[in-house]
Amino acid sequence: MVLVVQELPLVCLVLLLLCREPGVDAQAGQGFTVQQPQAKVTVAAGETLTLNCTTSPIAGPGPTKWLKGWATGNKTVYDQNNKDPSSRVTRAVDGSDTDFTIRIRNVQPEDMGTYYCVKFVKGDSGDDEVFQRGSGTEVSVQAKPSPPLVSGPEQRARPGQSVPFTCTSGGFFPKEIGVKWFKNKNLMAVHSANVTEWRRKTYNMSSTAMVTLQKDDALSELICEVQHSTLPGPLRGSYQLSRVLRVPPSVEVRAEPSPAELNKTVTFTCLVKEFYPANLSVSWLENGIEIKVQNVSRTRKLPRGLFELRSQVEVQATEERNGSTITCTVVHDGQAPASYSASLGGWISNPAQDGFQMGKGANPLSSLLLLLWMGVLLEKGLLGGLLLFLFQRMKRKASEMLPCPAPPQSPAAGSWGSATARSAL
Repeated sequence: MVLVVQELPLVCLVLLLLCREPGVDAQAGQGFTVQQPQAKVTVAAGETLTLNCTTSPIAGPGPTKWLKGWATGNKTVYDQNNKDPSSRVTRAVDGSDTDFTIRIRNVQPEDMGTYYCVKFVKGDSGDDEVFQRGSGTEVSVQAKPSPPLVSGPEQRARPGQSVPFTCTSGGFFPKEIGVKWFKNKNLMAVHSANVTEWRRKTYNMSSTAMVTLQKDDALSELICEVQHSTLPGPLRGSYQLSRVLRVPPSVEVRAEPSPAELNKTVTFTCLVKEFYPANLSVSWLENGIEIKVQNVSRTRKLPRGLFELRSQVEVQATEERNGSTITCTVVHDGQAPASYSASLGGWISNPAQDGFQMGKGANPLSSLLLLLWMGVLLEKGLLGGLLLFLFQRMKRKASEMLPCPAPPQSPAAGSWGSATARSAL
């Protein structure tokens, strides 16, 4: 009887050692339990994650820890024996022997994984050994995509050219994301998104749209819309097409009055129409030499978003300038200059020299006065005398312009003269 009493503690000690074998199998036959009620938890990036864990009140000495992952590569998230005040992981009920629920502040995508609540006991060597662990909680972190950024080409393009635009957004999870393109609220053709994984277990997106520019796109807007499961509504990024549009101007040069009287002022006007952007300069040249601009109006914005400009220069219509070339040179948005010219040739008339001549080049006022005078003479019966006078005058002028006839010669002299002329030839 005494022998049985002495061996009973030894038997219990062997059974206790068998029950403390590390690993999940050691849970069998024990009254101690670790309960993790959450199988899966989803949390948004930046929020606080709560992981629940409770244990039985009876356990041997040793800490309770939280591990991220199991077996190789696991990471200790919380250790009951090591309390770091600066840690973003804290216990929900501090000092409790049965409630080991923890909170993780400012959760990020890299916090995704499976978390285990583990009870450790002291082993024979004095090191902490796994006694029991919970079933694990799988944590998913949903990250919102960043606001979409739309970028365009570095250089401006003309209407009719097709140019690429790129929309980018990043840092989101899960991977699925939708992208739409709009031009002035009109849905464009479907464009697929290129999604790539980032180093922080999140994803980035890039989408490209080709846009053919139009002349009226100075007021147009390009919109990239992103849709994701983490968003209550779509995110939008915009791009003003005026940032990349260049509309070359049309230029016209006019002169007033036309024709101009001698020694009168002629105003040349350079009309620069429908251009974009507003960056433009105008200079005037006379026969290649720059002249001073007398009056330049300000650039005016048109309803369609384009601009126009009117530049004027005044020139004195002198005899020396008859035939001069006046040139308007336009430089738009740093591009190569374009020149448009008008000539003073044929623009200058001299009323004093016009007289009463009829026909091409005659002064219209002089011709009108001549017709009125002829009408008065006809009424008084004097038109016939006037016409006879004019005919005789024209005949006399014509005879003055003809060469004088050679004096009459004898036949012999004539034949000699002809021979001399032929020999001279």
